[in-house]
Amino acid sequence: MAVENASLVSANLRLLESLGPLPEPAARPFFIAVSGLPGTGKSYFCRRLLERLPAVLLESDALRKTLFPSPSYSPVESGRLFRAVHALIERLLSKGISVVLDATNLSEGNREYLYNIADRLGVRLILVRISAPPRLVRERLEKRQALATERSDADWEVYEKMKASVEKIRRKHYAVDTSRDISPAVERIVREALR
Repeated sequence: MAVENASLVSANLRLLESLGPLPEPAARPFFIAVSGLPGTGKSYFCRRLLERLPAVLLESDALRKTLFPSPSYSPVESGRLFRAVHALIERLLSKGISVVLDATNLSEGNREYLYNIADRLGVRLILVRISAPPRLVRERLEKRQALATERSDADWEVYEKMKASVEKIRRKHYAVDTSRDISPAVERIVREALR
């Protein structure tokens, strides 16, 4: 147990250092959790939010590669990653730093960890489900594979495999289709985050 805790602390510090400068603490920080399949536009949507909001962006793909430079995407690796990510979210929010989480978050069981963090800290949680038509997702994933600069390794096969594990979000959330203009959704979420 002590070794596992030391490993979690070490991973948490590595992730924290990878974030660069943090925004100023807020009296009432917010937590935006963005969910969706690969290629649906989560990262683009999050970047648009960050243009308007004082928050730190936690991208699960980038954080995974910080901890695991040659990721295997195994269940053990994912478990270690998300334990560290959840600890980091809690650490940032408890210091007044608002967080935007960009991760697939496809199952309600995985989202329960996020609900518990927000509930325990009394932080406003804003849930966003991102989607796009499959043909557009496929185009995006094919373009992404051609770019060596992309953080995500997910391709169409991964999308197809993950599609079966999508579970309905049981809490109030925003549903955003990125094949349409996302500006109105960004505006609504920014207003809710800053209220």
